Amino acid sequence: MCVSDSIVTRPARLEDGEYVWPLARAFATSFTPERPAFDATWKQLVDVPGTLLLVAETADGRIVGYLLGSTHLTFLANGPVAWVEEVMVDETQRQSGIGRLLMDHAERWAKSTDAAYLTLASRRAGPFYLALGYEDSAVFFKKTLA
Repeated sequence: MCVSDSIVTRPARLEDGEYVWPLARAFATSFTPERPAFDATWKQLVDVPGTLLLVAETADGRIVGYLLGSTHLTFLANGPVAWVEEVMVDETQRQSGIGRLLMDHAERWAKSTDAAYLTLASRRAGPFYLALGYEDSAVFFKKTLA
């Protein structure tokens, strides 16, 4: 758990899905999220080993951000690496330090798994990640499988 003056980042619980859904729906740009698929996936991801599912919660109990990450083994890094799949902060709460809290939590988690590095892909928030000390190191390719 990571705490600031008014925000706590913590592992997600099953009941948090209701509040993360609007954030996930707003985050998507390449796909249109469907609620039944989100609900099924949420239930599968909560408490899965090797998966980090965090929420950022205000002092009054509102969920204003989330992060989804995972680890996997690699040959090139001589062991595990960590990947942040999704990070989203409510539009009205951006630039308040919530994204930094979520990423700090993810970095500590990745270190605890002995990951060689933590990586992510971002098209819209490059300056944010550069400010956190990340480096632009690759081009991201994607092929949609319909």
